[in-house]
Order: sequence, then C-alpha cells, then structure tokens
Amino acid sequence: MSVVAAPAPRGIFRTLLVLGRVSNLPTVWSNCLAGWLLAQGSDLFTFFLLCTGATFMYVGGMYLNDAFDAQFDQQHRPERPIPAGNISLAAVWIWGLGWLSAGLVCLVFLGKTTAIFALLLALAILLYDAVHKMFSVSPVLMASCRFFLILLAASTGTEGVTGMSVWVAVVLACYIVGLSYIARKESVQSPLRYWPCLFLAAPVVLAWIVNAGQYRLRSIFLCLIFLAWVIWCLSFIFLSRQRNIGRCVSGLLAGIVIVDFMAVWVADPETAFSFAMLFGLALLFQRFIPAT
Repeated sequence: MSVVAAPAPRGIFRTLLVLGRVSNLPTVWSNCLAGWLLAQGSDLFTFFLLCTGATFMYVGGMYLNDAFDAQFDQQHRPERPIPAGNISLAAVWIWGLGWLSAGLVCLVFLGKTTAIFALLLALAILLYDAVHKMFSVSPVLMASCRFFLILLAASTGTEGVTGMSVWVAVVLACYIVGLSYIARKESVQSPLRYWPCLFLAAPVVLAWIVNAGQYRLRSIFLCLIFLAWVIWCLSFIFLSRQRNIGRCVSGLLAGIVIVDFMAVWVADPETAFSFAMLFGLALLFQRFIPAT
C-alpha cells in the first residue's frame, strides 16, 4: 500500500501565489493609484480599501482562469498547478469564488457608483475567464477588466469619473488588447502579426493630444521611455532567433505601470517615486512568480 505525501506548506503557499499570478499585483495597484489620482482622491483609508478589493478580485479572477482552463492546460500547459497535481480543481474553484466575493465586499461599501463598477468588473472577469479560449476577440474582454478597474478607482475620488479618466481607461484597454494578443500565442505556436501590436502605442497618442504647450517636452520624455521599453519587450519575439513570448508579455505587463504614470504624472517627486516603486516591484516579483 503506497501513501501519497501531502504537499509541504511552502509548496502549497507557492502554488497559491502562482495561481494568483501575484507578480502582476503591482500593476493592479498602479491602476488603482492612477484612477484615484485622476479623480483627486485624498482619503487614504478609501484608497487602502480600493487596493484591497481590487487585489482580491484580481487574484480571484486568476484562480478562476485556471479553473476554467484546466482541460486546456492539461494539454498545452502541464506545468500549471492543476494539471501538475499541486492542487485540486475543486479547491481552485472555491478559492477563486472566495477571493472574488471578498473583493466585492470590500468595494461595495465605497459608494453606489463604486459598487456598480465593482459588479461590472466582476462580470467582465467571469465572462473573460469562461470564454477567452473560445473567441479570437477575447483580448477585448481582457481589456474591459482593466477599463472597469480604472473607472472603479476614479469613482472613489473627489471628482469621480470624469472624461479624462474615461479616456485613460480606453487607452489602457487598447494597450491590453495588444498585450493580450501576444499572450494568446504563448501556448499555441502560430504566426504573430504585426498590426495588433500597434495598439500598444495608444498611450503615446493620448499623451501627445492632452499635453500641449509647456507640458509637451515632458510628454515627449515619457513617451520615449515608454516606447523604448515596449520595443525592448517586442524584440524578444520579432528580433530574437528563438521567440520568447513569455518574456515579452512579462515585460509588457510591467509596462502597465508606465502607462498609468504617463496618464497622471505631475511635477511631484512623491508621485514619480510611487510609480517607480510599483514598476520595480513588478519586475522583482516576476523573478519569483511567473507573470503568465
């Protein structure tokens, strides 16, 4: 009679972190900070609840992503926790729904408008997780999650959701469309087209439009930094002899922080430091937990 040893606590903890793709959490906090600053947020406790709720919803969405993809991962990504046997499918369903519900509980108390956007975000997460392997337009569904997160964050600020926060959400969504298109090719070896990558340049377009006069030079400086980062990431799939989609996508995910910074940057060292720290955390976390 053979006995299967239970996973060590450290192994279970790492499995939970991998399932939640927690290396991407700094980009979630960056979205929250951008939306909150765009709406002139000032209440730090509200911001804390916002980040907590968004964190729970993101982690829950990632757990449910693996739950829905269990059969696909069995064939194409056997290293993922469920097909690798590190955790049961039933446990992932319970964890995922629990995290998502906890996030909603944190956010619904921040006001009626915030509660509405939280519900829209939850629906977008569930819809994406359920159908993203079935339709070629799934990058748009992924983008809608970040779109609603920016608006949710803005709804907690003094000014609420303004035209500028909507435009920032649209631009971020465009960036996510380009990123998600590339990420879809990671598990399936198929040709990559150039044109969807043009969506990655959307932040530059907005920055050029809204920054005129004395702000134009600052805008150009940030745009050059952003474009240099995007080109460096894309070089792993278009200029490398052996394309490395995972590394490209991980870099572009960290680049979300730069997109957020471009949207809200003012002559404030504290703001610049906050986004720089989040960008550094995203890169640091990726060294220990896969971003995809």
